Amino acid sequence: MTHPTATPITANQLWFTQVRQVEIRPQMLSPVAGEVLVQTYCSAVSAGTELLVYRGQLPDNLALDATIVSLQQAPQYPLQYGYAAVGKVTHIGDGVDAQWLGKRVFSFAPHASHFVSQPQDLIPVPDDIDDEAAIFLANMETAVNLVQDGKPALAERVVVLGQGIVGLLLTAVLARFPLKRLLAVDKVPERRALAQQLGAHLALDPDAVAQKQKSEFVDGADLIYEVSGVPQALNLAIDLSGFASRLVIGSWYGNKSAPIVLGGAAHRNRLQIITSQVSSIAPELSGRWNKARRFDVAWQLIRDLRPERLISHRLKITEAAGLYERLDKQLDETSQAIVQAVFVYPS
Repeated sequence: MTHPTATPITANQLWFTQVRQVEIRPQMLSPVAGEVLVQTYCSAVSAGTELLVYRGQLPDNLALDATIVSLQQAPQYPLQYGYAAVGKVTHIGDGVDAQWLGKRVFSFAPHASHFVSQPQDLIPVPDDIDDEAAIFLANMETAVNLVQDGKPALAERVVVLGQGIVGLLLTAVLARFPLKRLLAVDKVPERRALAQQLGAHLALDPDAVAQKQKSEFVDGADLIYEVSGVPQALNLAIDLSGFASRLVIGSWYGNKSAPIVLGGAAHRNRLQIITSQVSSIAPELSGRWNKARRFDVAWQLIRDLRPERLISHRLKITEAAGLYERLDKQLDETSQAIVQAVFVYPS
């Protein structure tokens, strides 16, 4: 039994058209054989990565993400972006199992009111997880991957540089470990306050870290995560490290770069520098772990940590231009900090 779409649906799609310009474009959609049509309920803005798109700071010779169907093209304007959408399958094409009809799903799809997808690219949302909690699946999986790559151990001293949404989720997961010290670092006061609510023992402005370094980390931190998106932060990570410390780089800098001081203590300290990227499984884990197992862990952490409480702004997709402009300008001191912005779509 098939359920073709009688009338094509007009989707409102968010497009990045050139540097610091976005627009909403209508697009007629109808699933063909083997596809489904999804009506989006909400989609999460990944501020760090999406600002790279907005500012034109992506490398022009690298796919946006080789593992996500919608992001496998090289970044050339105009382009769509986004990878955390939750919605409901409203129509199915020929040959699609009827059980997909009406199912709530997560998708690594760009921001849009509707989108078409093949069923194998969708992840069913568990019944006990709300829509606005489910949009955190991608970033929670990233936090899980960072923990697996860093391998925090009993009584270690751990630092998380950057408390954007990935940094906050990482801090919340690390707070569940029996660590000696968990330090969160961020320049935004609201984010530092959230980090402590999520379990950080201490949250400091980057400029204040050096003053605390001698008392907090006499021999250096055991494990340092760099998830600020700022390449210069790697120098602070090196300053906080000790002999054979582990430095996990979870940021994607795009085409940004900065001079990194590797000629001093970093050279003698035999630092372990690990680049972490969620699109793959660490080789030493791949014999037992796969994406499905890691998603199961991420869903459980979403249940436990309730990341939807971190949503600070809910906007219509037609308000996207103003949102990206605010994110780009980093806000003034009187504005409410944008922790997690979400686009919501009317029925």
